[in-house]
Amino acid sequence: MTAAAATAVAEQGPAGLSLRELARLAGVSHAAPAHHFGDKAGVLTAVATEGFTLLAAALGKAGDDLLASGIAYVRFAVDHPGHFAVMFDRSLLHGDDVDLRAAEQAASEALAGLTPDADAARAAWSVAHGFASLWLSGAITGPDVEAAADPVLRRLVPTAG
Repeated sequence: MTAAAATAVAEQGPAGLSLRELARLAGVSHAAPAHHFGDKAGVLTAVATEGFTLLAAALGKAGDDLLASGIAYVRFAVDHPGHFAVMFDRSLLHGDDVDLRAAEQAASEALAGLTPDADAARAAWSVAHGFASLWLSGAITGPDVEAAADPVLRRLVPTAG
């Protein structure tokens, strides 16, 4: 059901998702989403939790290279727009969910480990997140997101080129 919810959010936004629609999309009984997740915020919390887990894995594959991690962040957002749409909107989620907090922490640690300078880490995250958001909204376009993001992200990583 989480995959169906992420797809629905990518297509309709979080506001367009209902438990009844999720049940239809997932091919389960109308009661199943409420039984499994409790409410819509529970569904979106599960989507966000999965998103943070996927993001941490993507950043882990990029290693400790700041530029590669920035590209991985943007690629994650483009490949998982439904997850990305809910991960950072606390008003949609059960913020006290233990699994969500653990997944957020794993992603946060992956980002923080890229540089010992907390301000530099926030700057890199802000630029990658902003670029991804602008790409997903259609404000930045091009044939290849990675090719478009690379020169922007390189401005933060002087040793990368």
